[in-house]
Parts: sequence; structure tokens; C-alpha cells
Amino acid sequence: MPQRPVSLTAPRGSVAADVIGEGIDALLGTFAEEIPLDFPAEVLAEAEQAAARALRDADGVEAAERTDRTEVPFVTLDPASSTALDQARHLERHGGGFRVLYAIADVPWFVALGGPLDREARRRGQTVYLPDRRIPLHPEVLSEGVASLLPDQDTPAFVWVLDLDGTGEIRGIGLERSRVRSVQKLAYEEVQAKLDRGEGHPMMVLLQEIGALRARQESVRGGASLNVPEQEVVEEGERLHLGWRRPHPIEDANAQISLMTGMAAAQLMLEHGAGILRTMPPAQAQAMDRFRRQAEALRIPWPTGQAYGEFLRSLDWQDPAHLALLNHATSLFRGASYAAFTSADEIPEDTVQAAIAAPYAHATAPLRRLVDRFVLLVCHAHVQGRAPDPDLLAALGEIPEAMRGSGARAGELERAALDLVEAAALATWQGDTFAATVIDRREGKQAEGAAPTRVEVQLTDPPVTAWVPMDADLGAVVRVRLESVDTAARHAEFVAADGVRS
Repeated sequence: MPQRPVSLTAPRGSVAADVIGEGIDALLGTFAEEIPLDFPAEVLAEAEQAAARALRDADGVEAAERTDRTEVPFVTLDPASSTALDQARHLERHGGGFRVLYAIADVPWFVALGGPLDREARRRGQTVYLPDRRIPLHPEVLSEGVASLLPDQDTPAFVWVLDLDGTGEIRGIGLERSRVRSVQKLAYEEVQAKLDRGEGHPMMVLLQEIGALRARQESVRGGASLNVPEQEVVEEGERLHLGWRRPHPIEDANAQISLMTGMAAAQLMLEHGAGILRTMPPAQAQAMDRFRRQAEALRIPWPTGQAYGEFLRSLDWQDPAHLALLNHATSLFRGASYAAFTSADEIPEDTVQAAIAAPYAHATAPLRRLVDRFVLLVCHAHVQGRAPDPDLLAALGEIPEAMRGSGARAGELERAALDLVEAAALATWQGDTFAATVIDRREGKQAEGAAPTRVEVQLTDPPVTAWVPMDADLGAVVRVRLESVDTAARHAEFVAADGVRS
């Protein structure tokens, strides 16, 4: 089954929430050594002390370098249920273009380098998101309290000052440590609904405009965005239904601001010879050729000369064939890693993140991702015209491995949780027959006892993929039956429905 975000919309105490919750409890038991659930006492103690210090300093008694931006009406934009708010933004027209003030939670102010919080964060690497819960990178007194950019709370933050021209191109980069005050917590669903009615928040209207300009810049660079929808599990009577949740256009626009900031951070670090980049090699020619053959088999025209990023943007996930091809497109987005350097001589030979088609760094989610805290500190030193602290530079080389290890562990757990959720939802449909599109084929051998020919099929409703012992051509629409489901084993078995070659 493919890896993609999944959310559980069934209410707590429902059959769906109970079944999936119990399964994830058991799953976490098998990951107890790899994914720590509880914070050590010394970590919690340091977090409480840091939180208390933040409250004492709420009147602005801090280091002289921190500016006061509390009069700027920043707003946050996240899912409605989010409380770990990394970013707030204020957008305005400026000098024939735009000025973006992008406030990012100042996690380094709370987490001393080399202390218990820092060591625990390096062990965890990132917040792990599961369908019914999250395992945080930092104690919640920080990540969902005093360090979060919650509304009506004075909060320390790094503020990126990005000046854009009328085309959305970056013309100026600044970064300061400030104290900010968000005036409103906006939610994607409500914001998009108001925009669709022509009643949008003025800043969200401007966000749409800037996002569209940045998306056009991405297209010109040859970048590519893979907009695969999220799965949702919804309880409908006695059945669980797997459906799609497509990110709203305002989410895509918001993502463009984060991408732009990451590109600005990479530019600063490359210019000054110290930092951590997020890199990814170009798609291999073999993978690109295979993807073209899959597009042809699924009867989706790919015009000669059209860049793959532009082609991906043309796909509509609501079309079963397009959805199948979007699943295959994940093979083009592989090999992402981190590259740390502390001098110009150590800058990696290939600095580009291929999907973005530009140098890029993670710099906007320090509450949820370890590396961003280090990138922000390094970038701030560069903007201030001073060398980063020696202890900070010494730590840079350890962060890529910490991120690689935590990413692998989190990915394994998240994939297992996705399989569990799909199996739990499919269990209520056992015995039913579904239409599916063939997206891959593995031909079996003729020898006795050898594995039969199998095809991978993409179902649209429910939105899952599965391997089925049958023979059919790529792009063919077939019917398959859900033969059995083992929720504990996180496995569903499909077979060819009557009248289909097997």
C-alpha cells in the first residue's frame, strides 16, 4: 500500500477510533526502543524552567538583539486542531512588489545547545504523526505552549523579512530575532470557504496572489510539486469509509511561502560557507523512462518537451488513471538527504534539491523538526555579519545523521500505521467487488510452483492499491474482490472478480 498522509475523522469513543487506537497502541509497543514516547525527567524539568523563564521575560527584558514586532498583526494558518504553531505571517504590498514577514518559533531560545532538551531532540529528530495522535519532538509545555505562536501571546521568534518584486522573485533577505504577537489563528477549511465566497481575510487574498506568483517561479525553474491527496477515515454507520482529502488551494499558496523561505536560507548559507542543505538528486533516467511508459500505458498524453514538473501539475487526482500515475510519480522523488558544511571548501558539489530545482533548506518548522533549529541559528549569524558559534558549527555535522535515522524510524512506523488504518477500514467491505486500474505488472514464470502473474491495481473508492494474482494490461480497468482482511497483520487480500483472467 502506498505511503501518504492519513487522518482519522471519526470521533473519539467511536468504533473506528477504538479499533484504530488499539491497533496503534500495539504497534507502538513494537517500536518502543526506536520511538520514545515519554520524556526523561531531566528533559521535562528543563522544559518547565524554560517555560517559566519565558513568562518572566514576557515584558521584553531580553537580549539587546531582539526587536519588538508585537505591533505587527501576524496571523497563523494551520489545520483547525493544530496547537504546535511554528509559523505566523504578515504580508503587505511594498515598493511595487511585496514584503513578507515570516515569523518562525524561536526554539533555540528555549533549548540550550548541549543540554538535556537538545540531547533528547537529537534522539527524536522530529515529531511523528500518526492517524490518531502525534509523538512530539519537544515537551508540550514548549511545543504547544510558550514556544508556539499562539494568538494573543507574546512569543520569541525569528522573523524573516523577504522583499519580493512584482513577479514574486526574492530581492532582499533579512532575518532578526524578535518578539511577536499573533492576532488570529486561521484554519485552512474556514479560510478557503470564505475565499470561495469572495469574503476572504485581506492577508489571505494577498497570500493567494503571492502563492500564485511563486508557483509560476517554480514552473520557470523546472521545479515540481507532487500534490497527492490525503486519505481520510470516516465512520458511516457500521462501516468505515476511506476517502480523499485534497489540500485546499490556500494550503498550496501557504506552502510556497515556506519553500521560498527555505530557498532564502540556503542562499544565505551558501554565500557564507556554513549550514545544512536539504538536497535531492535529479530523477534517474531509468525512472523517468519508466514513468513515461506508465503515462502512455494509462493513456495520459505527455507532450514532447513538457517538463515533468509541469506535467505533474496538469494531473487531476479525481481521475482514476491520473491518481494511479501520481502514485507512480513518487519514484521520481527519491534520495533526499541533508548536507552539512562549515566552510566554503565543504560545500557539496550538488547543492540543488531537484524537486524544487534550487538550493533549499529546512528552516520553518523548528517545533516539529530538529534540523530547522540549527539552520535558523546559522542563518541569523550570517545576517548579523558574524561567524556562527563554534559549538554550533561543531554540532552541524551530527544533524544529518540524526535526521536520517529519525526519518527512517518515523517512516517505518507511519507506513505500518497507514497499513493498519487501511486494513481496519477495508475489513468492513470484505467480500465486496471494486473497479480498479492496472498500474503495474509482474509476469510470473511457467515453472510449476512459481509465482503467478500479478498486477498492481489502483482502486479509487476506497483509495488503495493492491497486488492481485491475475493477468491484465497496464491501464486496463478490471474488477477485483476483497477476499480477506487481517487487521492484526495489517494486510488485505484482493483477488480477481469472476470473469477476469487470473
